[in-house]
Amino acid sequence: MDSRYGWLIVAAGAVMTCAAMGAMFALPVYLQPIADETGWSRAGISTAMTICFIVMGVAGFGWGTLSDRLGARPVVFLGALLLGGGLLLASSARDLLIFQIAFGVIAGASLGAFFAPIMATTLGWFDRHRGLAVSLVSIGGGVAPMVVTPVASILIESFGWRSAMMFTAIAALIIIVPLSQVLRPAPQAVETEETAQARTDSLGNLWSVFRRPAFIVLAATFFLCCAAHSGPIFHTVSYAIICGATPLAAASIYSVEGLVGLFGRVIFGVLGDRFGIKQVIVAGLGLQAVGIYIYIYVSELMHFYLLGTVLGLAYGGVMPLYAVLAREYFSPRVMGSVLGAITMTSAIGMSFGPLGGGYLFDTFGTYDLLYITSAAIGLAAVGMALAFPPLKSKGSGETPALQSA
Repeated sequence: MDSRYGWLIVAAGAVMTCAAMGAMFALPVYLQPIADETGWSRAGISTAMTICFIVMGVAGFGWGTLSDRLGARPVVFLGALLLGGGLLLASSARDLLIFQIAFGVIAGASLGAFFAPIMATTLGWFDRHRGLAVSLVSIGGGVAPMVVTPVASILIESFGWRSAMMFTAIAALIIIVPLSQVLRPAPQAVETEETAQARTDSLGNLWSVFRRPAFIVLAATFFLCCAAHSGPIFHTVSYAIICGATPLAAASIYSVEGLVGLFGRVIFGVLGDRFGIKQVIVAGLGLQAVGIYIYIYVSELMHFYLLGTVLGLAYGGVMPLYAVLAREYFSPRVMGSVLGAITMTSAIGMSFGPLGGGYLFDTFGTYDLLYITSAAIGLAAVGMALAFPPLKSKGSGETPALQSA
């Protein structure tokens, strides 16, 4: 069912994802300026991101289920309003608790309104080129650090962190609100083998869907994958500054990871089509674990760039593949709920990194334990990925979802 309008949704989804994720995940470059001005601890500021990940995950499940019922358009529109409101409130906060509520709870809740509804809508428009379509939408998340982070750093140096966050909130609203109107559900598919699966996969039968081995392994792998890289992503800018890099140069490491992640998404998508999604995920998770561990030996800016290239390729390439796997196992009727649920588990995994890294640094004065722990979690993700149930064979009349029902 590939259509021109489907590719329009891909383009709009990529831009909206970039604006939303960029606005939130620029917090690492705000970390030092916020701490300098307010005197708040790194752990306290990082807690806002931890809360953001938890709330994003829980809200993502609700937003995803709501999008299955109402469609993605109203869900993304409401998410944009929450995002702008939360960031505007955070930019004016004079108390750490208010900042954590505004950034972590209000703005964090908004992020769940983007991934699952947009991805579910995109997948519904494509019978072919699903991997490519999902990868291109996810490129928005990869572009976000490359574009928003350096812009935020420049704005912080020119106007201060409060004005920079306010400008970012306004820009996100201007971009996302009109583009959300592009989202439309795909035309009803003709009678296919998926029709039988759709009768089993229904909103009223979600508990049986979530008990399937395919969902359990998918959610657990996503959780461990994100728990492994969230701390290194969030704290590497501060680590590079400690090693002597300027704030702008340190922020550019984040941008390098995002840039390489763009290529990683496409490369891993093509490799997944050729060699199998499971094999590529396992290889990518292994590369991620090794790259994270090597950070304990890095101190020069060029080495940060080289390692950022490896890590960006690994986690950037793997992330879109989870949505492709979900579409292989489950029908479009529950896709928003399934993607929302696995996003919830991944967000909970992401929540450990910022707070854990801040606590370890505040306690021991070094980031070494963060990277060692994160690498170990990365290896656990590899082990979990090896337990993925087999995907359907080409020409098979059954889907894995039906085989495991």
